[in-house]
Amino acid sequence: MSLRVAVQMDPLESINIAGDSSFALMLSAQTRGHTLFHYDVGSLTLDEDDRLHALARPVTVQRTPGDHFSAGEPRRIDLGRDIDVVLMRQDPPFDTGYITATHLLERIESETLVVNNPVSVRNAPEKVFVLDYRRFMPPTLVTRSADEVRAFMARHGAVVVKPIHGNGGKAIFRVPESGDNLSALFEVFNQTWPEPHMVQPFLPEVASGDKRIVLVDGIVAGAINRKPGEGEFRSNLAVGGSAEATKLTPREEEICAALGPKLKELGLIFVGIDVIGGQWLTEINVTSPTGIVAIDKFNGTDTSAMIWDAIEARCGQV
Repeated sequence: MSLRVAVQMDPLESINIAGDSSFALMLSAQTRGHTLFHYDVGSLTLDEDDRLHALARPVTVQRTPGDHFSAGEPRRIDLGRDIDVVLMRQDPPFDTGYITATHLLERIESETLVVNNPVSVRNAPEKVFVLDYRRFMPPTLVTRSADEVRAFMARHGAVVVKPIHGNGGKAIFRVPESGDNLSALFEVFNQTWPEPHMVQPFLPEVASGDKRIVLVDGIVAGAINRKPGEGEFRSNLAVGGSAEATKLTPREEEICAALGPKLKELGLIFVGIDVIGGQWLTEINVTSPTGIVAIDKFNGTDTSAMIWDAIEARCGQV
């Protein structure tokens, strides 16, 4: 029995098919005989009968640059009655629009499997959920106070400051031990974001890479090491980092073993965690994790298939 799959994501026209994880998932679903629909989160509508609809297009995908998808006419679909699986794959920011979408998708949980579970996504933003695992993290401060950061720097030296709901390596700043420009930086951060910001010691080990480890239903699927580009300390592929093959350290295996059962319990089927220096857990990515294309390239694996195996099992398929 094939599944009817609706993918909530950014426009298909804009994706880079060479490395896009959502596209890889769509290709894998299509290979298995599942029917695909695509819709924009902005089309979600909850009607007067408490039915959740979206304006969706049936799509087929192919790995052909410049001609990577074909779409039918948009149609109004009931995400509870007409769809078996919703893949919530639009990119962050994790803002009120994103949060509202999780509330709406929560209303169909008795009818349709949403991946990742919208309640858990809402309650587990990347840089907040990770605080439950401080024993694996570098010292971490969450604050809007520059004075608190100065006191933190007196203990730890140079720091990295980042938006607590940021993504893709954007707006991450290194502040030297001297504290140069800290006041100006916090003026900008506090004017831009209403929430507090995350501050951690600068870890020189980042020069050797920032490891992305993907877990599928709590089980390690694979990993890549992301190295910063020339003149950069950020290793995200989205800001010019490069990927290389890697293996897990004993500490990283310990981290994954601690996280895995909780991820599975929360319905977080596709998760990417970030670890620096083989020991420092920095993020647990649950909103729209990436990296599976690079992981499969280096490891000869098929992470998309693992994810669909997990989804089909949860849908009652063998």
